[in-house]
Amino acid sequence: MKLATYKDGSRDGQLVVVSRDLSTAHYASGIATRLQQVLDDWNFLSPQLEDLYQTLNHGKARHAFPFEPAQCAAPLPRAFQWADGSAFINHVELVRKARGAEVPESFYTDPLMYQGGSDDFLGPTDDIVCASEEFGIDFEAEVAVVTGDVAMGSSPDEALEGIRLLMLANDVSLRHLIPAELAKGFGFFQSKPATAFSPVAVTPDELGGAWKGGRVHLNLESVWNGKRVGLCDAGDEMTFHFGQLIAHLCKTRNARAGSIVGSGTVSNKDWSRGYSCIAEKRAIETIESGAPKTEFMRYGDRIRIEMKGTDGTSVFGAIDQRVAPLQT
Repeated sequence: MKLATYKDGSRDGQLVVVSRDLSTAHYASGIATRLQQVLDDWNFLSPQLEDLYQTLNHGKARHAFPFEPAQCAAPLPRAFQWADGSAFINHVELVRKARGAEVPESFYTDPLMYQGGSDDFLGPTDDIVCASEEFGIDFEAEVAVVTGDVAMGSSPDEALEGIRLLMLANDVSLRHLIPAELAKGFGFFQSKPATAFSPVAVTPDELGGAWKGGRVHLNLESVWNGKRVGLCDAGDEMTFHFGQLIAHLCKTRNARAGSIVGSGTVSNKDWSRGYSCIAEKRAIETIESGAPKTEFMRYGDRIRIEMKGTDGTSVFGAIDQRVAPLQT
């Protein structure tokens, strides 16, 4: 099943069901008006949405209309929680190696995670608005999951059972603000502006055999200003699978329905696959030649993030954003 949220002038938008090929959609208002409603009452409402989804796929939905990603907000325009991990340890290794730092042993057994802002997400084609190019604007292509209720103390296997939906994310970072914030010892804040998500969120069964072991075994493509810069495998090199990430989150607290958990930047040891964030490219350049060459994003730059299934069709639709100045 594939779900999206259309903008309607309200904070939470209008829930729509989207066909498997992303060509058509149908308002879900006869079942639920918002995605959070569905997550709160998943066992009752999701089968009804599944019925509508099948009707839509068979071309029999009476009030179907062409699906337009530009009309989409994030599937959850605001959420109760956004916790982003750093599950691809290769990314951490590269960034630390570039600055001559070792990776602590604990990083291989205990996931990194930060609490991001969840009150104001971006839609897939919304601008990345930034007050200054000097902040070091960077994209970060990721996979994310949306959970139902997951109890405190859940095991990784139990946590996997709590996954309801998957999405793509662009977890924008302002790289030049990060060092000073981390030096305070209190984590990211101003350096992590609003995150964007893919047009649709999909149930795990939509991925077929690509959803295995709590990982998505497909390539994540990043296209920057029309040039493909990354085609990274999101599966095999994910050090901590989503069950482990959610269990980490739930070690000392419950996760409630509508929590979003991110994978962190998708990263591979094979550098020929490219990169899912500019910071990683700069780290590779530093390792190879002693200094970074690639600049961060500028106003007018575009970033497109997409994942295609084994049949070559888009699974989640594309995040396709432009960097824009803050209008005062």
